[in-house]
Amino acid sequence: MPSPDPRDGPAVTTVDSTEVAKFDAMAEAWWDPHGDFKPLHILNPTRIAFIRDVAGRHFGREPGDRPLDGLTLCEIGCGGGLLTEPMRRLGADVTGVDPSVRNIGIARRHAETGGLKITYLQCAAEDMVERGESFDIVLAMEVVEHVANVDVFIASCAQLVKPGGLVFLATLNRTAKAFAMAIVGAEYVMRWLPRGTHDWRKFVKPSELAHPLRRAGFAIEQLTGVTYNPLADRWSLSRDLDVNYMLAAKRS
Repeated sequence: MPSPDPRDGPAVTTVDSTEVAKFDAMAEAWWDPHGDFKPLHILNPTRIAFIRDVAGRHFGREPGDRPLDGLTLCEIGCGGGLLTEPMRRLGADVTGVDPSVRNIGIARRHAETGGLKITYLQCAAEDMVERGESFDIVLAMEVVEHVANVDVFIASCAQLVKPGGLVFLATLNRTAKAFAMAIVGAEYVMRWLPRGTHDWRKFVKPSELAHPLRRAGFAIEQLTGVTYNPLADRWSLSRDLDVNYMLAAKRS
């Protein structure tokens, strides 16, 4: 049998082509705060504050306008750039990665329009590992539930983090409550998201993230639930991990 050609890329991919096609179809809506990604626009302030505060404490930064100055950051599954742009404004040297050509094109154009210097690459986490890249901070927010192979995805993200660096993950818990709220409620009743955006079977329990992270030499620094208040129309950190949750882990 002939040896594999290294140009063929990694043997195992984390990219689910069905998921990529799903987000390709919605790509033009990324920056519409009232469109298909409205829930992410509402969630974004809570995500940004969590990353800013945990990273600031971890790296010993004083509170200020640019607490991530001098740090390198990569967002895996960056979509149209809803998180990469705020991270750049907080001072980080930012790279955004996404398998969707349309997502990357929209993210690049929006960053250029805003005068933001962000590197965008159309590839997957494992491709970045193959390139030998490493960063102080790696983000994979609301992405894990859309990948083809969770273990390979977590291992790839872990390899991209420099020693002493942080990885941030956010996803949906595989519970009956999450099915009721994130799929029945969000997609069918409230119609916040297009039907079929999520597959409950691909939701991930916190332990299913924590175990591969610990195997890779990471220690969980913070684990928090994220809950939505419909009366205030905002998200906040919570002890309730049953639906949405975020975690930050440090590489030793």
